[in-house]
Amino acid sequence: MSGYESVGGAYNGGYGNSVAAILVLFILLVIIAKAFKGY
Repeated sequence: MSGYESVGGAYNGGYGNSVAAILVLFILLVIIAKAFKGY
């Protein structure tokens, strides 16, 4: 339960949201890089 509480606290603090946004951007960059390599 402590793990879930820490995650909830991070999201409530806004830190989790920034990390999630960075992860999404990183994943998009990886997908775009693979697409260019495919061409």
